[in-house]
Amino acid sequence: MYLQKMFSCSRLLARPNALQTIRRAASQGKMPLARAHGKSFAHRSELRQAKRIVVKLGSAVVTRGDECGLALGRLASIVEQVAVLQNQGREMMIVTSGAVAFGKQRLRHEILLSQSVRQALHSGQNQLKDMALPVLEARACAAAGQSGLMALYEAMFTQYSTCTAQILVTNLDFHDDQKRRNLNSTLHELLRMNIVPIINTNDAVVPPPEPNSDLQGVISIKDNDSLAARLAVEMRADLLIALSDVEGLYDSPPGSDDAKLLDTFYPGDQHSITYGTKSRVGIGGMEAKVKAALWALQGGTSVVIANGTHPKVTGHVITDIVEGKKVGTFFSEVKPAGPTVEQQTEMARSAGRTLASLEPEQRSDIICAFADLLTERKDEILSANKKDMEHAASTGRLSPALLNRLSLSSSKLNSLSIGLRQIAVSSQDSVGRVLRRTRVANNLDLEQITVPIGVLLVIFESRPDCLPQVSALAIASGNALLLKGGKEAAHTNRILHELAQEALSIHGVKDAIQLVSTREEVEDLCRLEKMIDLIIPRGSSELVRDIQRAAKGIPVLGHSEGICHVYVDHEASIDKAIKIIRDSKCDYPAACNAMETLLVHRDLLRTPVFDQIIDMLRTEHVKIHAGPKFASYLTFSPSEVKSLRTEYGDLECCIEVVDSMQEAVDHIHKYGSSHTDVIVTENEETAEQFLQQLDSACVFWNASSRFADGYRFGLGAEVGISTARIHARGPVGLEGLLTTKWVLRGEGHTAADFSEQGTMTYLHENLPVAQLLPGRRTTS
Repeated sequence: MYLQKMFSCSRLLARPNALQTIRRAASQGKMPLARAHGKSFAHRSELRQAKRIVVKLGSAVVTRGDECGLALGRLASIVEQVAVLQNQGREMMIVTSGAVAFGKQRLRHEILLSQSVRQALHSGQNQLKDMALPVLEARACAAAGQSGLMALYEAMFTQYSTCTAQILVTNLDFHDDQKRRNLNSTLHELLRMNIVPIINTNDAVVPPPEPNSDLQGVISIKDNDSLAARLAVEMRADLLIALSDVEGLYDSPPGSDDAKLLDTFYPGDQHSITYGTKSRVGIGGMEAKVKAALWALQGGTSVVIANGTHPKVTGHVITDIVEGKKVGTFFSEVKPAGPTVEQQTEMARSAGRTLASLEPEQRSDIICAFADLLTERKDEILSANKKDMEHAASTGRLSPALLNRLSLSSSKLNSLSIGLRQIAVSSQDSVGRVLRRTRVANNLDLEQITVPIGVLLVIFESRPDCLPQVSALAIASGNALLLKGGKEAAHTNRILHELAQEALSIHGVKDAIQLVSTREEVEDLCRLEKMIDLIIPRGSSELVRDIQRAAKGIPVLGHSEGICHVYVDHEASIDKAIKIIRDSKCDYPAACNAMETLLVHRDLLRTPVFDQIIDMLRTEHVKIHAGPKFASYLTFSPSEVKSLRTEYGDLECCIEVVDSMQEAVDHIHKYGSSHTDVIVTENEETAEQFLQQLDSACVFWNASSRFADGYRFGLGAEVGISTARIHARGPVGLEGLLTTKWVLRGEGHTAADFSEQGTMTYLHENLPVAQLLPGRRTTS
């Protein structure tokens, strides 16, 4: 059997053109190329470049909860990830625990079997319940379990056409120069042959660890943490992934009230850590892991400590780390100059609470000051914007439409300043407004008042004018704000953010608005569910969809698609129809409220009305796609549409035929995105039925779909358009950034007062909100 396995490995190694395939993949950027060793990666995003990777599996990861036997499902998912990375052309090594647990299971089984046989011979009865198992010595368990553990790894990796090799080491193997050279040579040869080495301490013969036995500048092998670190440095590995039963490194023992998971750990931060107890199995602990990680980091190997036991993430924890995602704790020697995004969020929340407690006039003052700065410092803004425009033009990555969005001008800044002043006026009666007041009982009054949502995360692409608008709305609504702009507008965003903070400083709330300028991935930001209360994406439908998929536990306000329809009824005015269709499609084709599908009543086909609509679209250079029903009426039709759920975002649209207004409603419900839909008709009854039956955020009668806009609605400005069913819907302005809370004012009332034995009864009288205590604001 052993010879057969070796033969199968040799056949895999001898596959024709295997080396050429790997080299071709590397040249095409599909796999990492070897890099010069000596310096660890500074940022998570660089982990994608890791070529040689050591994966350390702690005892808690490999063993079951009862410590007798292996966690086979967990181990299988880890093996699959290692095999996938190996087949990508990376060089994978595993440092594993588990031999003691595997052997313990095996020896217990043998002891129980032998005891049952002896008892059967002496008493004729099986009295397994009364059997007492002896304490098993760890070295004996390791000796009994090593062969079985390796056989299991071989069987699992064989499923992915991956060969493995076992290496057992002790501390002495690293202290002896000749043995260390031999070990190094063996590992390099195995990696060269595309074999995954599986390394473990030889626990059958290893002596107990001696405390404080590290040599000068060298870590001794006390456990698999130190073994993995020593091996990673000896083999010049790019990355060491240490999997345990905790999420990563906390600043205090996990489970304590104030414990915070550290996303990144720096060598100078040891003094700020309080270590807890060791895991349920194993001889190390978090302190040992950190010591080993820092030693490996000093030797030029990047380190990530993460949870390998969580059922929801175990299946992709290793690949997520290699892809640079925020998993576990990343050890880095390069400490950023500014705060982390978590620290920025905490700063914003703290300052945001102070912002919400300001008087309305004070928040208005801040917005007006920001509006003044936009015009007073326009030369600085335009200079920064020029740098962004020049860089974008030189790279050629932005389309003309996106370049136009990126561009700022004096007139744009003046318009922004005017818009901010409008928001300042509307903010006078936003936070703390009483919506309802109820007298529950005598001297017991209940109020429902408006309050900020909390911390907003706004992610926007190449639209720097979005920053002042959203900032003003956040200030007006008393919300803290985290901004993540596109890198193509980095210079412009930076100066606009500085001006926003300068205005906020008037009343001491500078930190309420933060600009994320680190290398944080959008997906990582969407995982801060304990810090962020609402995500607002401003950009393409692809961006919105990506954020909606990535957001876990955080509501997303927005729409992934803008598939807007215009239905032309058989009783429509031709003049109105032409105007509305032209404006809906041609005014700004890339806008989310632009028409994408034109529905035409069947009676209008082959009439002058229909001919004029087609002529107008051709004059405007709109490419027409025929829906299935429309195509069936034509001998020579335009290209048939591939999908009726298409958002073109350009001078293109689909035309489809319907038999009635009801069929138009059914079509929109089936293929639309609940954004904005329009009916053109002179029949009031038909129009009212359309408006009532259609379930979209915006429904218009004889008006262009382009009216679905916060400014046109008189909201001053908008943070986006929402197609959600709860909270805000349609264009979202200041009101959409507020929620409510209930305030109850009593005089020592208790629930017992209203029981059968109590002396009070409920009144539940709805009072006019004007009947307020002195100094309270009203809705009027």
